[in-house]
Parts: sequence; structure tokens; C-alpha cells
Amino acid sequence: MPANRTSITITTSDGLNLIGEVASPLGPRTASLLCLHPNPTGGGMMDSHIYKKAANRLPAMAGIEIIRFNTRGTESEAGKSEGIFDNGEAESADVQAAIDYSFDLLAVQTLWVIGWSFGTDLALRYAKDPRIAGLILLSPPLQRTKDIDIEFWQNDPRPVTAFIPEHDEYLNPSQAEERFKAFPRLRLVAVAGAKHLWIGEPYVYRILSEITEIIAPHALPLPTVIPA
Repeated sequence: MPANRTSITITTSDGLNLIGEVASPLGPRTASLLCLHPNPTGGGMMDSHIYKKAANRLPAMAGIEIIRFNTRGTESEAGKSEGIFDNGEAESADVQAAIDYSFDLLAVQTLWVIGWSFGTDLALRYAKDPRIAGLILLSPPLQRTKDIDIEFWQNDPRPVTAFIPEHDEYLNPSQAEERFKAFPRLRLVAVAGAKHLWIGEPYVYRILSEITEIIAPHALPLPTVIPA
């Protein structure tokens, strides 16, 4: 669907160049969404299907700007970011560089951060910048998030919403309730029938609609067909 699509290069504080893309609406920009992708060791990248479809649809459908990038050592069709995968540690510099790029070079006004799987750990651990409007979490495994990170967000007023697939092999809804019990302010949404990777158009539409409800509710319902 129509959008201004621009390839970008984000430079980290330790001197790495990360490749990415910004998809901006042709009209007014409602808000911007920075996407933190799933684990690259399992094939996660900026083009992971929920994010690629968000970039294809949401600028035109909801006026939401989509900012995607590959963390260090991650490769997609757009290219490979410099550096080596560090299991979520050195990636702290990648997240901060992407946040700074969004504000300093893209001049975003309202920036939300969405993480998916591995990306949720990056979001909870490193997207604490006070300029962030809030977090959206897809399939959080909580493999790297620490208690101190949960405590931070429990004590922070910004909204955090987590979407938990019914059949997630890493963290299903009942497990999520237990793991997040120290974070009662979190909005937990169980999604019936879904799996960790959100495969299938019904789940793509559901998640894109949920994102829009949080960021740009005036744009709902999202169309189900592309206008001719």
C-alpha cells in the first residue's frame, strides 16, 4: 500500500552500522512504531512477517510510521547489519541508537516500541528512554528480562500491553500470569488459537488491529481488502 519507504543506516555508540527501513504515511503521521525483531538465531529479522506486513499496511491504513532495523549481525533481504549477535547484551546499544535516530533524524513526535519474542526482552530491558510513549509486547518469552526490569515498568506510568498466544511454547497465558505477577499494572491479552509466530492472516489482522487500537484508535476498523 502507498507509503514513503526509505532505507536507513543507524550507527551505534560502539561504531556499528545497522541497516533498516522507515515506512511513513503519505499524509499526516499519527505516531511512530519502532520494531524490535525476534531472535536472529531462529530466523528473526526486520522482515519477520508481522513487521513487514505492518510496514506494508499501517502507514496507509492508520497513519502509523513503521521503523524497522536489523540488530547487530542480523541479515534480511535489505542487507546485513554490522557486528555479531550478542544474545541480547550488546544489543542494548542497538536499541538506544534506534531510539535516538528516531527522535534526532526522523523527528518523531510520538514513539512507541514493539518487541516480538527476543525483541520483547530488548524492549523491557533497554527501551526505558523517557521519550518512549509505551511498549507493546508480542509473545514475550522472558528469557533475558530481569526482575529489576519488571520492577522498573511496574513503577513507570507508561502503558505496557502484552499479547500472549494461547499455544505459545515459550510462555502461554497461564504461565504469563505467573511470570508477570510482580507487574499487575501490565495489560495481558490472551489470544485464542494463536502460536508464538502468529502465522495466518487472521492473527496478522488481529495484531495489526490491536496495535492500531493502542496507537491510533480512530483508524479502526482496519480494512480487510486493499482498495482498487
